[in-house]
Amino acid sequence: MAYYSIFPEKDTTIYSHHNRSDLNTGNDEILELVKEKGSTNNLYYPSRILLQFSNSDIQLAIAKSNNFTSSLELFSAEHKNLSAEQSVEVFPLSSSWNEGTGKYSNLPISSNGSSWLYKDNDSSKTKWLTSSFGVGSTGSISTTVSITKGGGEWYTGSLFKGTQTFSNADSLDLNVDVTNIVQKFSASINASQTYPTGIPNYGFILKNSDTIEENVSSSNGTLQYFSVDTHTIYPPKLTFKWDDSIHEKQSSAKLEGDLSVSLYNNKREYNKNDVAKIKLHVRDKYPTRQFTSSSNYLNSGYFTTSSYYSIRDAHTEEVVIPFDNYNTKLSANNDGMYFNLYMNGLQPERYYRILFKHINNDGTQIYDDNYHFKVVR
Repeated sequence: MAYYSIFPEKDTTIYSHHNRSDLNTGNDEILELVKEKGSTNNLYYPSRILLQFSNSDIQLAIAKSNNFTSSLELFSAEHKNLSAEQSVEVFPLSSSWNEGTGKYSNLPISSNGSSWLYKDNDSSKTKWLTSSFGVGSTGSISTTVSITKGGGEWYTGSLFKGTQTFSNADSLDLNVDVTNIVQKFSASINASQTYPTGIPNYGFILKNSDTIEENVSSSNGTLQYFSVDTHTIYPPKLTFKWDDSIHEKQSSAKLEGDLSVSLYNNKREYNKNDVAKIKLHVRDKYPTRQFTSSSNYLNSGYFTTSSYYSIRDAHTEEVVIPFDNYNTKLSANNDGMYFNLYMNGLQPERYYRILFKHINNDGTQIYDDNYHFKVVR
């Protein structure tokens, strides 16, 4: 099974607050959806998040499978004073933008990149459109509220929208299905003409719902996420998932009951660009004694097709790749059971642990051989 993740080439937060409408934060370690209180009034001004993944990275991922799903994932850094329910929307941007090198804390403020007012605030000072948008796109904010127009341009419609709604009690990590959007990127990236059936990849914009943004009398709290500039193991990522499992007809035995699962002939260290074929050794935990010239402990069989893998960070114990009944199935052939693991989606210079799950008539069993491996640069 396959999980294949790529990381942004750029990201930033843009702020509508009147003191920060031309502020660039392209070098910040935090992305945030926040409504800041005005310095001269009691109104609350929203922010939005921009991020983009490279065309070449997307193309490489898509080339591995036509039958993929894709999710945009951001990891919560902190949240403050949240309302009972949050709704975050994701759209594909319809205009290019410049990340910049500014930070929220810079004094005087840095404005050498995208902001609420500008898509490129270098010498060109190109403003975001606030009317007469291109075909199928929109932007800005309602004219009925006291917020400066700007804040990006994006494609609209059900095929161009991803949404995640959660309450304060939920995990505040974002994991939004953007398959339809990425498929549109794919059509334009791989086309011989200019966007004949797709849209250009200018990245994504993340925002609160219009209802939340335009309620200027309420803050609604703060959602903060790690950016691509983070020094943690939690940068945003775009994850592609597909079923690449193969079950060939085997000469080895199909095993059930009390089993032993171990990993053998696998390396302890992998390069971040490697695709590793991780092999399993599956046998009866207590094989029947027989008078043979070889040990029954060396005989390897295979599970049923209801068998899966999961990857955890060896230090934090956080689940990096969860057990997935479709996308983390194990494969099997005459050499035994295995799966392919793409190291590019794992943070380098860290150790990881592999677990297995097998479902049969006796229930669900989890196997942990305490096998660790390291990803290096």
